[in-house]
Amino acid sequence: MTNISTASNNEADASMAFSKQSVIFDEIYSGNTIINYKRARVRQHVLQRLAPDSSILELNSGTGEDALFFAHAGHHVHATDISTGMQQVLQQKTASHRNKVSLEICSFTELNRLKNQGPFDHIFSNFGGLNCTGELDKVLLSFDTLLKPGGKVTLVIIPGFCLWETLLVFKGKFKTAFRRFFSSKGRTAHIEGTYFKCWYYNPSFVINTLQSNYKVIGLEGLCTLVPPSYIEGFAEKHPQVFAFLKIKEDKWKDKWPWKYMGDYFIISLQKK
Repeated sequence: MTNISTASNNEADASMAFSKQSVIFDEIYSGNTIINYKRARVRQHVLQRLAPDSSILELNSGTGEDALFFAHAGHHVHATDISTGMQQVLQQKTASHRNKVSLEICSFTELNRLKNQGPFDHIFSNFGGLNCTGELDKVLLSFDTLLKPGGKVTLVIIPGFCLWETLLVFKGKFKTAFRRFFSSKGRTAHIEGTYFKCWYYNPSFVINTLQSNYKVIGLEGLCTLVPPSYIEGFAEKHPQVFAFLKIKEDKWKDKWPWKYMGDYFIISLQKK
């Protein structure tokens, strides 16, 4: 657990970093084949667990790509983020969907301050946003009052081990290969010249923190066989290999040991 002042400073730094990137975020990532694969996988996972016309609380909503997707699918999304830059882009993108998408600037470590307290049918966080806090237990334990009875949670989190990343040791990239190891105090990341810390969490951390009030209803690895998206151009350079790896990952995504070896894991839990 980090102390309050350190946590607050780190959140401010992360917010500044993502605000700087917000104006180019979609341009950078929208055309990335592997990111599009990841988004499709996450959305499929969530849709399988959403009832029609669900109300969703989205954490670290970014520029609103997922909020818009779920709105188009007939759901109501309350999109939250601590980054003012991300929220400004999201506001512009969702202006014509205000009946389905609402916005609020709020840290996921201070969900008790949300003006819209729900209750919601589903809480959703994508692509490792929750790795930007050393207080994930605090975030998880704040879900109870925001969820309806039987409500669900889907989180996409970066774990402490990634098969592809570790194999980079054979290419001499030792720093990248071992950056998730020995990182209990957080590892420094940087975006657009701004530095902040991130932490890695395994599925067991989420499960153990929520075990008294939640049951696991889904767990799968993401980018276990398909390489991480930062290995640029892989899908374009090796289209047949990429297609083969997608087939195998989609088949084995929720099997041991693959569900524990991805660049991310997708976990869904249901409130008892």
